[in-house]
Amino acid sequence: MLMGDAFHITTILALIGCLILGMLLAYLFYRRTPHLEPKLRIGLAVLRALTITIIGWLLFFPLVKKVSYTLQKPLIIIGQDNSLSVNHVSPPDFDRKAYETQLQALAKRLSSEYEVKVYNFSDSIKPGFDFKNQGKLSNATTFLNRLKDEYLNRNVGAVILASDGIFNSGGSPLYDIQQLKAPIYTVALGDTIPRRDVSVANVNYNNLVYLNNEFTIELQAEAFESKGARSRISVTEDGKEVYQGSLDINTSAFAKTISIPLKATKTGLRKYVVSLSPIGNEVSEQNNTRQFFIEVIDGRQKILIAAGAAHPDIATIRQSLAAHKNYELKVAVAEELNALDPKDFGLVILYQLPDVDNHAAAFLQKLGSVNTPVWYVIGAQSNTSRFNQLQSQVSFSGNNNTLQEAFAEVNADFTQFGLDAGAVKVINGFDPLQVPMGVLKVNGNGMIALSQRIGKIKTGAPQLFFMNENGRKSGYLMGEGIWRWKLSEAKDGITPSVVNNLLSQTVQYLVAKDDLRKFKVTPSKNTFNENEHVLINAVLYNDSYVAVNTPDVNIRLKNQDGKIFTFLFSRTSAAYQLDAGLLPAGNYTFNASTTLGDKKYQADGAFYINAMVLEYQQTIANHQLLSNMSQQTNGKMYMPRQLSAIADDLKANEQIKTLSFEDRKYEELINFKWLFAMVMFLLTLEWFFRKRNGEI
Repeated sequence: MLMGDAFHITTILALIGCLILGMLLAYLFYRRTPHLEPKLRIGLAVLRALTITIIGWLLFFPLVKKVSYTLQKPLIIIGQDNSLSVNHVSPPDFDRKAYETQLQALAKRLSSEYEVKVYNFSDSIKPGFDFKNQGKLSNATTFLNRLKDEYLNRNVGAVILASDGIFNSGGSPLYDIQQLKAPIYTVALGDTIPRRDVSVANVNYNNLVYLNNEFTIELQAEAFESKGARSRISVTEDGKEVYQGSLDINTSAFAKTISIPLKATKTGLRKYVVSLSPIGNEVSEQNNTRQFFIEVIDGRQKILIAAGAAHPDIATIRQSLAAHKNYELKVAVAEELNALDPKDFGLVILYQLPDVDNHAAAFLQKLGSVNTPVWYVIGAQSNTSRFNQLQSQVSFSGNNNTLQEAFAEVNADFTQFGLDAGAVKVINGFDPLQVPMGVLKVNGNGMIALSQRIGKIKTGAPQLFFMNENGRKSGYLMGEGIWRWKLSEAKDGITPSVVNNLLSQTVQYLVAKDDLRKFKVTPSKNTFNENEHVLINAVLYNDSYVAVNTPDVNIRLKNQDGKIFTFLFSRTSAAYQLDAGLLPAGNYTFNASTTLGDKKYQADGAFYINAMVLEYQQTIANHQLLSNMSQQTNGKMYMPRQLSAIADDLKANEQIKTLSFEDRKYEELINFKWLFAMVMFLLTLEWFFRKRNGEI
């Protein structure tokens, strides 16, 4: 305030100074004109003084401050829950039509005094009222966050939230309401009185299981006001019942978790439905069923550990892989290998084979003619000459009678599988392996996971590395003694086992089959919810395996009722993508096709669209949550019949008021054309009278 007063005083003094200057110059100019009439002389002096005063003012104060005021009404936001649960269960005395009319009337009444914005929200947020209540989810958190983002720095007076408090997506809104900085007035819909009902509250399961493995799902069942009733539990797989049981309800508020054993007998994406039979007079039977999808893969791999003689390393490898249910291990030694067929295995681990005693010669000959991945372990018993003959990717020249110690050094550039920083430190500190003395030559591009370190010298020579020739993978471990790694790990108490992880990832990489198809079409996921857009990706390779997207790609979707949907993929930078939009719930198969040159390509697949029933799962409104939201923001909770009181309470809230915003800006005086016109007028007037009276 003092600064403002000082500015005004300075302005007044400057104006007085300009006026004095104008009067002084006018006096000096007209003091020697006694021949003019006194009145004319005084008038011309006044004109000259006034003109000089204005020009001086323009020179010393080229800017002028302008102040304007803008009034901003309080913003009242009405959020109407448009999800299915709001319309699912209501109190007996609830008049829905009256409620809808009164809520619209409230918005109209408030708009006369406030700025009003209306939204309806469920799994999406849209402007305006919508009382159809067809939303598949209810997400208040996303709604409140959107208000916070859209109305930042606005005069938000209050939020009126009409809901049943059943928010099954986005988490609890209690963590986000404070950021809005506005009171929330809630309208409590739905019914809090428990009705007779039995429901599948949740099902816990693994998304992925292996073929022929047994697995367990957990059914969480709930029941209200149903003491003494019995319900039948049924689980179906693709429409065929695979489990049945009974559920005895022994309390009014009942909850129980039931473990259900199942077995994966078919590969692919399997649809399971868990259901509880109705118990009679239920408030809702739509929450008695829950469906889910499990992908069953034929991931069991037969792995052969072949050796010329027993060795502690073999036990270490076997122990590391035994924990994996999808690996079927077999250990064969010496001549018993000759009776085996390499084609029966997904991976053969040749531990120091071929060996100096020429064991399993017939087996090794058969192995050379098949495409089975092989992991070679080279040690003191290895016959390096025959090893060079057995494969062509690596050649070793040296003497296996002389061994040297080589420590492991993790290659930071290896990306085929990952090792975290802790594992890298442990591996670099392991005891050395015993490596035959010699020179190792890799004929091709080797992917080195571990290199050799002799003492403190990093030789760069590979210790554990991989090759891939025409789709056939092979691995090489130069050295024996990994059992010492296991002992060192146990001595230091390292958990989980780094050795187990390293060996497991090595085997997993070798047994994984590369997808060499030139045309691939894959949904972004196997299961979509019915409120999600179905996204499908496609990629096409030419003969050089370079991705191209020149030709068109068509796709035909077929649902379980036989209805066909036809689409054309859109092109991305080097591939294709399709947004098929929202599709009805059910299982779908697809066939995509394209032509590159004179070759036609096709790809088939399937996906499911899951019918959403979350809005039917809970039949009891959560008015306590709505009350907490109001209390934490200094708002209030109302029942639907009290809607008319909201407007009066908003008006009585002194915190909800119109804000006045002051806008200050400075403008150049030169922009005021009337000042220029005034100066010109005064100069012209003075000139006219001087000219008329003979003055130059």
